[in-house]
Amino acid sequence: MIAEPKNSVKAGSLDSSVEIHEFIREYKKTRWSPNSERIGKPDSLSVWFSIEEIEQFLVLAKSKSGDGIRFYFAAYPETYLTKPEFAGRQTLVLVGTRSKITEHGEVSHKDIYHLENGRLKILSGDGPNILCPPKCNPPSEGGMGDLGITLIDKGDKGMEII
Repeated sequence: MIAEPKNSVKAGSLDSSVEIHEFIREYKKTRWSPNSERIGKPDSLSVWFSIEEIEQFLVLAKSKSGDGIRFYFAAYPETYLTKPEFAGRQTLVLVGTRSKITEHGEVSHKDIYHLENGRLKILSGDGPNILCPPKCNPPSEGGMGDLGITLIDKGDKGMEII
């Protein structure tokens, strides 16, 4: 039996804020705190894209026969000079994908590459406009305060409140 690519089953939802906050707290404890310690400054906790940027990226992906987006976890090089405040911090990279049925009848989502001026390029969204930290809204304006407070036990290195 050959699997057919499916349309989106779930375009979005209003999930329990308790569950989402639990996911964010777990990330802070297991990923963010060690990353921040390793790079010597607070790592990013979120990446913000405007709806307009997402819509424009979708139009571009569709124009290249894309039918999905892959979100890659990524990190700026320590020597990133374009925005030095982002150097070493993690980010998200959006890459357009196209579904393909493999020879085994499974659906595979391949990153889209295209030729531009004789060079092979990946179809990607280059963001972010706002990486938090370092560029965060204050809690009074719905910034990082919305992520809740997490207490991290760092063993003999003490406690950290984030």
